[in-house]
Amino acid sequence: MDATNRISASFRAGAARPPLTRTLVEAVTALLASIATLLCVLAISPESGSGVLAVVLCLSLSRSQLDRDRRGRIEAFFVLPAVGLAAAGIGILLFRFPIVGATVFTTGMFVSIWLRRFGPMARRVGSLIALPFVTLLTVPYLPPRHHGLVPPVLMPILIALLALFWVNVVHVLAQALRLLKPVTLQAVAHPAAPAESSLRPIASTRMAIQMALALALAFAIGYLAFPQHWAWVVLTAFIVNSGNRGRLDVAHKSVQRVLGAAAGTMVAGLVSTHLDIDRHAMVVVMLAAVFLGMWLRPISYGWWALFVTVVLALLQDFVGVPASHVLWSRLEEIAVGAVIGVAVAWFVLPVRSTAILRRRIADALAALATALDRQQPTRAPGAFFTALHAVEQIAPAFRASRHVARYVRKDRPAEWIDLLLACREPGGRLIEQGNAPASVYQALGHARRSMREPATILPALQQLQASLQQAGSE
Repeated sequence: MDATNRISASFRAGAARPPLTRTLVEAVTALLASIATLLCVLAISPESGSGVLAVVLCLSLSRSQLDRDRRGRIEAFFVLPAVGLAAAGIGILLFRFPIVGATVFTTGMFVSIWLRRFGPMARRVGSLIALPFVTLLTVPYLPPRHHGLVPPVLMPILIALLALFWVNVVHVLAQALRLLKPVTLQAVAHPAAPAESSLRPIASTRMAIQMALALALAFAIGYLAFPQHWAWVVLTAFIVNSGNRGRLDVAHKSVQRVLGAAAGTMVAGLVSTHLDIDRHAMVVVMLAAVFLGMWLRPISYGWWALFVTVVLALLQDFVGVPASHVLWSRLEEIAVGAVIGVAVAWFVLPVRSTAILRRRIADALAALATALDRQQPTRAPGAFFTALHAVEQIAPAFRASRHVARYVRKDRPAEWIDLLLACREPGGRLIEQGNAPASVYQALGHARRSMREPATILPALQQLQASLQQAGSE
Protein backbone atom coordinates (compact mmCIF):
# COMPACT_ATOMS: atom_id res chain seq x y z
CA MET A 1 0.00 0.00 0.00
CA ASP A 2 1.55 3.34 -1.04
CA ALA A 3 1.67 6.49 1.13
CA THR A 4 -1.45 8.03 -0.40
CA ASN A 5 -3.56 4.97 0.24
CA ARG A 6 -2.22 4.69 3.79
CA ILE A 7 -3.24 8.28 4.52
CA SER A 8 -6.68 7.77 3.02
CA ALA A 9 -7.23 4.49 4.87
CA SER A 10 -6.13 6.07 8.13
CA PHE A 11 -8.58 8.92 7.66
CA ARG A 12 -11.45 6.60 6.78
CA ALA A 13 -10.80 4.59 9.93
CA GLY A 14 -10.72 7.73 12.08
CA ALA A 15 -13.86 9.15 10.49
CA ALA A 16 -15.76 5.93 10.96
CA ARG A 17 -14.80 5.57 14.62
CA PRO A 18 -17.93 5.66 16.81
CA PRO A 19 -18.30 8.78 19.02
CA LEU A 20 -18.55 6.58 22.13
CA THR A 21 -15.15 5.08 21.38
CA ARG A 22 -13.58 8.49 20.81
CA THR A 23 -14.89 9.95 24.06
CA LEU A 24 -14.50 6.94 26.34
CA VAL A 25 -10.81 7.58 27.02
CA GLU A 26 -11.40 11.30 27.53
CA ALA A 27 -14.20 10.58 30.00
CA VAL A 28 -12.04 8.10 31.92
CA THR A 29 -9.07 10.49 32.11
CA ALA A 30 -11.29 13.39 33.23
CA LEU A 31 -12.84 11.19 35.92
CA LEU A 32 -9.46 9.98 37.22
CA ALA A 33 -8.14 13.54 37.40
CA SER A 34 -11.31 14.66 39.16
CA ILE A 35 -11.06 11.89 41.76
CA ALA A 36 -7.40 12.63 42.48
CA THR A 37 -8.07 16.36 42.81
CA LEU A 38 -11.15 15.76 44.94
CA LEU A 39 -9.24 13.56 47.40
CA CYS A 40 -6.47 16.14 47.75
CA VAL A 41 -8.91 19.01 48.25
CA LEU A 42 -11.04 17.18 50.81
CA ALA A 43 -7.89 16.28 52.77
CA ILE A 44 -7.15 20.00 53.02
CA SER A 45 -10.68 21.38 53.42
CA PRO A 46 -13.83 19.42 54.38
CA GLU A 47 -16.11 21.93 52.63
CA SER A 48 -18.43 20.32 50.08
CA GLY A 49 -18.28 23.46 47.94
CA SER A 50 -14.50 23.07 47.60
CA GLY A 51 -14.89 19.48 46.44
CA VAL A 52 -17.48 20.38 43.84
CA LEU A 53 -15.34 23.26 42.56
CA ALA A 54 -12.43 20.83 42.18
CA VAL A 55 -14.47 18.47 40.02
CA VAL A 56 -15.92 21.29 37.90
CA LEU A 57 -12.50 22.80 37.19
CA CYS A 58 -11.10 19.37 36.24
CA LEU A 59 -13.97 18.76 33.83
CA SER A 60 -13.68 22.26 32.34
CA LEU A 61 -9.93 21.93 31.86
CA SER A 62 -10.27 18.47 30.33
CA ARG A 63 -12.90 19.67 27.85
CA SER A 64 -10.99 22.84 26.96
CA GLN A 65 -7.83 20.76 26.22
CA LEU A 66 -5.69 23.70 27.32
CA ASP A 67 -3.13 21.34 28.80
CA ARG A 68 -2.42 19.54 25.53
CA ASP A 69 0.41 21.94 24.52
CA ARG A 70 2.95 24.17 26.25
CA ARG A 71 1.15 27.43 25.52
CA GLY A 72 -2.09 26.02 26.84
CA ARG A 73 -0.43 24.86 30.07
CA ILE A 74 1.00 28.33 30.67
CA GLU A 75 -2.36 29.94 30.03
CA ALA A 76 -4.13 27.46 32.28
CA PHE A 77 -1.58 28.08 35.07
CA PHE A 78 -2.59 31.74 35.19
CA VAL A 79 -6.22 31.43 34.13
CA LEU A 80 -7.52 28.67 36.42
CA PRO A 81 -6.60 30.44 39.70
CA ALA A 82 -8.21 33.61 38.35
CA VAL A 83 -11.28 31.57 37.45
CA GLY A 84 -11.52 30.19 40.96
CA LEU A 85 -11.14 33.64 42.55
CA ALA A 86 -13.61 35.24 40.16
CA ALA A 87 -16.19 32.53 40.80
CA ALA A 88 -15.78 32.98 44.56
CA GLY A 89 -15.99 36.78 44.32
CA ILE A 90 -19.08 36.87 42.13
CA GLY A 91 -20.61 34.14 44.28
CA ILE A 92 -20.21 36.35 47.36
CA LEU A 93 -21.84 39.24 45.49
CA LEU A 94 -24.80 37.06 44.49
CA PHE A 95 -25.10 35.80 48.06
CA ARG A 96 -24.87 39.17 49.85
CA PHE A 97 -25.88 41.72 47.18
CA PRO A 98 -28.05 39.79 44.69
CA ILE A 99 -28.87 42.67 42.35
CA VAL A 100 -25.24 43.78 42.09
CA GLY A 101 -24.11 40.20 41.56
CA ALA A 102 -26.74 39.61 38.86
CA THR A 103 -25.66 42.81 37.08
CA VAL A 104 -21.97 41.81 37.14
CA PHE A 105 -22.82 38.30 35.99
CA THR A 106 -24.98 39.48 33.08
CA THR A 107 -22.45 42.12 31.99
CA GLY A 108 -19.58 39.62 32.08
CA MET A 109 -21.43 37.13 29.90
CA PHE A 110 -22.38 39.87 27.43
CA VAL A 111 -18.74 40.96 27.08
CA SER A 112 -17.47 37.39 26.71
CA ILE A 113 -19.73 36.83 23.67
CA TRP A 114 -19.40 40.33 22.19
CA LEU A 115 -15.61 39.92 22.00
CA ARG A 116 -16.00 37.21 19.34
CA ARG A 117 -16.28 39.92 16.70
CA PHE A 118 -12.57 40.77 17.07
CA GLY A 119 -11.12 37.49 15.85
CA PRO A 120 -9.72 34.19 17.17
CA MET A 121 -7.61 35.68 19.96
CA ALA A 122 -10.52 37.74 21.29
CA ARG A 123 -12.76 34.66 21.01
CA ARG A 124 -10.30 32.74 23.19
CA VAL A 125 -10.22 35.58 25.73
CA GLY A 126 -14.02 35.65 25.76
CA SER A 127 -14.17 31.94 26.47
CA LEU A 128 -11.79 32.37 29.39
CA ILE A 129 -13.86 35.27 30.73
CA ALA A 130 -17.00 33.14 30.58
CA LEU A 131 -15.49 30.21 32.47
CA PRO A 132 -15.87 31.60 36.04
CA PHE A 133 -19.49 32.48 35.36
CA VAL A 134 -20.24 28.97 34.10
CA THR A 135 -18.41 27.52 37.11
CA LEU A 136 -20.43 29.70 39.46
CA LEU A 137 -23.77 28.47 38.10
CA THR A 138 -22.62 24.90 38.63
CA VAL A 139 -21.09 25.57 42.06
CA PRO A 140 -23.27 28.11 43.91
CA TYR A 141 -21.48 29.99 46.67
CA LEU A 142 -21.71 28.36 50.11
CA PRO A 143 -20.40 30.19 53.19
CA PRO A 144 -17.55 28.16 54.75
CA ARG A 145 -18.59 26.23 57.84
CA HIS A 146 -15.24 24.66 58.80
CA HIS A 147 -11.71 25.94 59.14
CA GLY A 148 -9.30 23.91 57.04
CA LEU A 149 -5.54 24.04 56.69
CA VAL A 150 -5.74 26.84 54.11
CA PRO A 151 -7.56 30.19 54.56
CA PRO A 152 -10.86 30.25 52.59
CA VAL A 153 -9.68 33.14 50.40
CA LEU A 154 -6.76 31.04 49.12
CA MET A 155 -8.68 27.80 48.57
CA PRO A 156 -9.89 28.65 45.01
CA ILE A 157 -6.26 29.21 43.94
CA LEU A 158 -5.07 25.97 45.51
CA ILE A 159 -7.98 24.01 44.03
CA ALA A 160 -7.24 25.40 40.56
CA LEU A 161 -3.54 24.48 40.77
CA LEU A 162 -4.35 20.98 42.02
CA ALA A 163 -6.82 20.52 39.16
CA LEU A 164 -4.20 21.66 36.65
CA PHE A 165 -1.59 19.33 38.15
CA TRP A 166 -3.71 16.20 38.14
CA VAL A 167 -5.24 16.80 34.70
CA ASN A 168 -1.71 17.24 33.33
CA VAL A 169 -0.46 14.09 35.04
CA VAL A 170 -3.34 11.94 33.78
CA HIS A 171 -3.21 13.34 30.24
CA VAL A 172 0.58 12.90 29.99
CA LEU A 173 0.24 9.28 31.09
CA ALA A 174 -2.60 8.69 28.62
CA GLN A 175 -0.56 10.21 25.79
CA ALA A 176 2.47 8.13 26.76
CA LEU A 177 0.29 5.03 26.52
CA ARG A 178 -1.05 6.33 23.17
CA LEU A 179 -4.59 6.47 24.51
CA LEU A 180 -4.90 10.20 23.84
CA LYS A 181 -3.65 12.03 20.78
CA PRO A 182 -2.45 15.64 20.63
CA VAL A 183 -5.01 18.15 19.38
CA THR A 184 -4.15 18.85 15.73
CA LEU A 185 -7.31 20.47 14.35
CA GLN A 186 -6.44 23.20 11.88
CA ALA A 187 -8.05 26.58 11.97
CA VAL A 188 -10.44 27.49 9.19
CA ALA A 189 -10.01 30.91 7.64
CA HIS A 190 -13.25 32.81 7.98
CA PRO A 191 -14.10 35.84 5.90
CA ALA A 192 -14.15 39.24 7.53
CA ALA A 193 -17.36 40.06 9.35
CA PRO A 194 -19.71 42.40 7.48
CA ALA A 195 -20.01 45.97 8.60
CA GLU A 196 -22.35 46.39 11.54
CA SER A 197 -25.38 48.63 11.37
CA SER A 198 -27.52 50.02 14.15
CA LEU A 199 -30.59 48.24 12.73
CA ARG A 200 -29.03 44.81 12.24
CA PRO A 201 -25.93 44.09 14.37
CA ILE A 202 -23.57 41.29 13.36
CA ALA A 203 -24.23 37.80 14.70
CA SER A 204 -21.85 37.96 17.68
CA THR A 205 -23.42 41.20 18.89
CA ARG A 206 -26.92 39.81 18.48
CA MET A 207 -25.97 36.68 20.43
CA ALA A 208 -24.44 38.82 23.19
CA ILE A 209 -27.63 40.89 23.42
CA GLN A 210 -29.76 37.75 23.48
CA MET A 211 -27.66 36.22 26.27
CA ALA A 212 -27.75 39.41 28.34
CA LEU A 213 -31.53 39.75 27.99
CA ALA A 214 -32.16 36.06 28.72
CA LEU A 215 -30.00 36.21 31.84
CA ALA A 216 -31.61 39.43 33.04
CA LEU A 217 -35.09 37.92 32.67
CA ALA A 218 -33.95 34.66 34.30
CA PHE A 219 -32.48 36.51 37.28
CA ALA A 220 -35.61 38.66 37.68
CA ILE A 221 -38.05 35.75 37.42
CA GLY A 222 -35.80 33.52 39.51
CA TYR A 223 -35.48 36.04 42.35
CA LEU A 224 -39.22 36.77 42.36
CA ALA A 225 -40.72 33.32 41.79
CA PHE A 226 -37.99 30.94 43.02
CA PRO A 227 -35.92 32.89 45.57
CA GLN A 228 -34.35 29.76 47.09
CA HIS A 229 -33.41 28.08 43.81
CA TRP A 230 -33.07 30.91 41.28
CA ALA A 231 -29.81 29.39 39.96
CA TRP A 232 -31.69 26.66 38.08
CA VAL A 233 -33.65 29.21 36.06
CA VAL A 234 -30.49 31.15 35.23
CA LEU A 235 -28.45 28.03 34.49
CA THR A 236 -31.02 26.72 32.02
CA ALA A 237 -31.42 30.09 30.27
CA PHE A 238 -27.65 30.24 29.97
CA ILE A 239 -27.29 26.68 28.67
CA VAL A 240 -29.88 26.97 25.91
CA ASN A 241 -28.35 30.26 24.69
CA SER A 242 -24.67 29.37 25.05
CA GLY A 243 -22.95 28.40 21.83
CA ASN A 244 -25.99 29.81 20.03
CA ARG A 245 -25.91 28.47 16.46
CA GLY A 246 -29.25 29.93 15.49
CA ARG A 247 -32.77 29.80 16.89
CA LEU A 248 -33.36 26.23 15.72
CA ASP A 249 -30.30 25.12 17.71
CA VAL A 250 -31.61 26.94 20.80
CA ALA A 251 -35.02 25.30 20.51
CA HIS A 252 -33.46 21.86 19.99
CA LYS A 253 -31.13 22.30 22.96
CA SER A 254 -33.96 23.49 25.21
CA VAL A 255 -36.06 20.41 24.42
CA GLN A 256 -33.10 18.16 25.21
CA ARG A 257 -32.42 20.09 28.40
CA VAL A 258 -35.99 19.76 29.66
CA LEU A 259 -36.36 16.09 28.71
CA GLY A 260 -32.96 15.22 30.14
CA ALA A 261 -33.68 17.14 33.32
CA ALA A 262 -37.05 15.40 33.68
CA ALA A 263 -35.40 12.01 33.41
CA GLY A 264 -32.62 13.09 35.75
CA THR A 265 -35.14 14.36 38.25
CA MET A 266 -36.87 10.99 38.38
CA VAL A 267 -33.56 9.11 38.69
CA ALA A 268 -32.35 11.40 41.49
CA GLY A 269 -35.69 11.02 43.26
CA LEU A 270 -35.42 7.24 43.16
CA VAL A 271 -31.82 7.29 44.39
CA SER A 272 -32.40 9.71 47.26
CA THR A 273 -35.77 8.30 48.36
CA HIS A 274 -35.55 4.56 47.87
CA LEU A 275 -31.85 3.77 48.20
CA ASP A 276 -30.43 3.92 51.70
CA ILE A 277 -26.83 4.96 50.93
CA ASP A 278 -24.44 7.05 53.00
CA ARG A 279 -22.61 10.19 51.91
CA HIS A 280 -19.54 8.32 50.70
CA ALA A 281 -21.62 6.08 48.47
CA MET A 282 -23.48 9.18 47.23
CA VAL A 283 -20.17 10.66 46.08
CA VAL A 284 -19.46 7.48 44.11
CA VAL A 285 -22.91 7.69 42.49
CA MET A 286 -22.34 11.32 41.52
CA LEU A 287 -18.89 10.63 40.03
CA ALA A 288 -20.35 7.73 38.06
CA ALA A 289 -23.06 10.07 36.76
CA VAL A 290 -20.43 12.63 35.71
CA PHE A 291 -18.54 9.92 33.82
CA LEU A 292 -21.66 8.66 32.02
CA GLY A 293 -22.67 12.21 31.12
CA MET A 294 -19.28 12.96 29.56
CA TRP A 295 -19.17 9.63 27.75
CA LEU A 296 -22.67 9.81 26.25
CA ARG A 297 -22.71 13.53 25.48
CA PRO A 298 -21.66 13.08 21.81
CA ILE A 299 -24.80 11.02 21.18
CA SER A 300 -27.13 13.69 22.51
CA TYR A 301 -26.96 16.66 24.81
CA GLY A 302 -29.99 15.16 26.57
CA TRP A 303 -27.76 12.51 28.17
CA TRP A 304 -25.51 15.19 29.60
CA ALA A 305 -28.54 17.09 30.92
CA LEU A 306 -29.89 13.91 32.52
CA PHE A 307 -26.73 12.98 34.42
CA VAL A 308 -25.83 16.55 35.39
CA THR A 309 -29.33 16.95 36.81
CA VAL A 310 -28.80 13.78 38.84
CA VAL A 311 -25.49 15.11 40.19
CA LEU A 312 -26.74 18.58 41.06
CA ALA A 313 -29.92 17.20 42.61
CA LEU A 314 -28.00 14.80 44.84
CA LEU A 315 -25.71 17.65 45.92
CA GLN A 316 -28.68 19.06 47.83
CA ASP A 317 -28.12 16.34 50.42
CA PHE A 318 -24.72 17.84 51.16
CA VAL A 319 -26.17 21.26 51.99
CA GLY A 320 -28.90 19.96 54.26
CA VAL A 321 -31.82 19.91 51.80
CA PRO A 322 -33.16 16.45 50.92
CA ALA A 323 -33.11 16.11 47.16
CA SER A 324 -36.61 14.61 47.11
CA HIS A 325 -38.03 17.87 48.53
CA VAL A 326 -36.91 20.06 45.63
CA LEU A 327 -36.86 17.79 42.58
CA TRP A 328 -40.21 18.74 41.12
CA SER A 329 -39.77 22.44 41.78
CA ARG A 330 -36.39 22.15 40.08
CA LEU A 331 -38.01 20.68 36.99
CA GLU A 332 -40.42 23.62 36.95
CA GLU A 333 -37.52 26.07 37.21
CA ILE A 334 -35.70 24.32 34.35
CA ALA A 335 -38.81 24.56 32.16
CA VAL A 336 -39.14 28.28 32.93
CA GLY A 337 -35.48 28.90 32.08
CA ALA A 338 -35.85 26.98 28.80
CA VAL A 339 -38.89 29.04 27.81
CA ILE A 340 -37.00 32.26 28.55
CA GLY A 341 -34.03 31.17 26.46
CA VAL A 342 -36.10 30.07 23.48
CA ALA A 343 -38.34 33.15 23.54
CA VAL A 344 -35.40 35.56 23.55
CA ALA A 345 -33.49 33.65 20.82
CA TRP A 346 -36.59 33.40 18.63
CA PHE A 347 -37.94 36.95 18.87
CA VAL A 348 -35.06 39.30 19.85
CA LEU A 349 -32.67 39.94 16.95
CA PRO A 350 -32.95 36.29 15.87
CA VAL A 351 -30.02 34.52 14.22
CA ARG A 352 -31.31 32.29 11.41
CA SER A 353 -30.01 28.76 11.65
CA THR A 354 -29.99 28.25 7.89
CA ALA A 355 -27.85 31.36 7.47
CA ILE A 356 -25.26 29.89 9.83
CA LEU A 357 -25.45 26.54 8.03
CA ARG A 358 -24.95 28.18 4.63
CA ARG A 359 -21.94 30.08 5.99
CA ARG A 360 -20.33 26.90 7.31
CA ILE A 361 -21.02 24.97 4.12
CA ALA A 362 -19.48 27.85 2.17
CA ASP A 363 -16.39 27.68 4.42
CA ALA A 364 -16.09 23.93 3.79
CA LEU A 365 -16.38 24.39 0.02
CA ALA A 366 -13.80 27.18 0.11
CA ALA A 367 -11.42 24.92 2.06
CA LEU A 368 -11.94 22.15 -0.50
CA ALA A 369 -11.29 24.55 -3.37
CA THR A 370 -8.08 25.77 -1.74
CA ALA A 371 -6.87 22.21 -1.11
CA LEU A 372 -7.56 21.24 -4.75
CA ASP A 373 -5.90 24.35 -6.17
CA ARG A 374 -3.18 23.28 -8.59
CA GLN A 375 -1.12 26.32 -7.63
CA GLN A 376 -0.72 25.12 -4.05
CA PRO A 377 2.81 23.78 -3.42
CA THR A 378 1.54 21.25 -0.86
CA ARG A 379 -1.94 19.86 -0.43
CA ALA A 380 -3.46 18.56 2.78
CA PRO A 381 -7.09 17.76 3.66
CA GLY A 382 -6.86 19.01 7.27
CA ALA A 383 -8.60 22.36 6.76
CA PHE A 384 -11.39 20.71 4.73
CA PHE A 385 -11.98 18.09 7.42
CA THR A 386 -12.02 20.76 10.13
CA ALA A 387 -14.61 22.75 8.19
CA LEU A 388 -16.74 19.61 7.83
CA HIS A 389 -16.50 19.12 11.59
CA ALA A 390 -17.95 22.63 12.04
CA VAL A 391 -20.89 21.60 9.86
CA GLU A 392 -21.36 18.41 11.89
CA GLN A 393 -21.64 20.49 15.06
CA ILE A 394 -24.88 22.09 13.90
CA ALA A 395 -26.30 19.00 12.19
CA PRO A 396 -28.31 17.50 15.12
CA ALA A 397 -30.89 20.29 15.27
CA PHE A 398 -31.55 20.12 11.52
CA ARG A 399 -31.78 16.34 11.53
CA ALA A 400 -34.14 16.37 14.52
CA SER A 401 -36.45 18.79 12.71
CA ARG A 402 -36.17 17.05 9.33
CA HIS A 403 -39.68 15.54 9.33
CA VAL A 404 -41.36 18.77 10.47
CA ALA A 405 -39.35 21.01 8.15
CA ARG A 406 -40.51 19.21 5.01
CA TYR A 407 -44.04 20.55 5.59
CA VAL A 408 -43.10 24.18 6.31
CA ARG A 409 -40.22 24.95 3.93
CA LYS A 410 -39.14 24.10 0.41
CA ASP A 411 -35.40 23.89 1.00
CA ARG A 412 -34.10 20.85 2.88
CA PRO A 413 -31.08 21.87 4.97
CA ALA A 414 -30.70 18.45 6.62
CA GLU A 415 -30.09 16.97 3.16
CA TRP A 416 -27.53 19.70 2.43
CA ILE A 417 -25.58 18.44 5.44
CA ASP A 418 -25.83 14.79 4.43
CA LEU A 419 -24.65 15.52 0.90
CA LEU A 420 -21.72 17.64 2.02
CA LEU A 421 -20.55 15.09 4.58
CA ALA A 422 -20.77 12.40 1.89
CA CYS A 423 -18.06 14.40 0.06
CA ARG A 424 -15.60 13.84 2.91
CA GLU A 425 -13.94 10.64 1.74
CA PRO A 426 -13.85 11.22 -2.04
CA GLY A 427 -12.79 14.83 -1.49
CA GLY A 428 -10.02 13.80 0.89
CA ARG A 429 -8.84 11.15 -1.58
CA LEU A 430 -8.63 13.66 -4.44
CA ILE A 431 -6.71 16.12 -2.27
CA GLU A 432 -4.18 13.43 -1.38
CA GLN A 433 -3.85 12.36 -5.01
CA GLY A 434 -3.08 15.95 -5.99
CA ASN A 435 -5.18 15.86 -9.15
CA ALA A 436 -8.85 16.36 -9.97
CA PRO A 437 -10.70 16.40 -13.33
CA ALA A 438 -12.28 19.53 -14.73
CA SER A 439 -15.78 18.27 -13.85
CA VAL A 440 -14.95 18.49 -10.13
CA TYR A 441 -13.78 22.09 -10.41
CA GLN A 442 -16.92 23.01 -12.35
CA ALA A 443 -19.23 21.32 -9.83
CA LEU A 444 -17.34 22.90 -6.94
CA GLY A 445 -17.64 26.37 -8.45
CA HIS A 446 -21.36 25.85 -9.03
CA ALA A 447 -21.85 24.68 -5.43
CA ARG A 448 -20.05 27.73 -4.06
CA ARG A 449 -22.20 30.09 -6.15
CA SER A 450 -25.38 28.31 -5.06
CA MET A 451 -24.88 29.48 -1.44
CA ARG A 452 -26.49 32.77 -2.49
CA GLU A 453 -29.69 31.03 -3.66
CA PRO A 454 -31.05 28.41 -1.22
CA ALA A 455 -33.28 26.86 -3.88
CA THR A 456 -30.19 25.83 -5.90
CA ILE A 457 -28.10 24.42 -3.03
CA LEU A 458 -29.54 20.89 -3.04
CA PRO A 459 -28.98 20.12 -6.77
CA ALA A 460 -25.57 21.80 -6.69
CA LEU A 461 -24.39 19.64 -3.78
CA GLN A 462 -25.83 16.54 -5.45
CA GLN A 463 -23.81 17.35 -8.56
CA LEU A 464 -20.66 17.94 -6.47
CA GLN A 465 -21.03 14.64 -4.62
CA ALA A 466 -21.56 12.72 -7.87
CA SER A 467 -18.55 14.32 -9.54
CA LEU A 468 -16.28 13.64 -6.55
CA GLN A 469 -17.36 10.01 -6.33
CA GLN A 470 -16.91 9.50 -10.07
CA ALA A 471 -13.45 11.10 -9.99
CA GLY A 472 -12.43 9.06 -6.97
CA SER A 473 -13.41 5.79 -8.61
CA GLU A 474 -11.44 6.43 -11.78
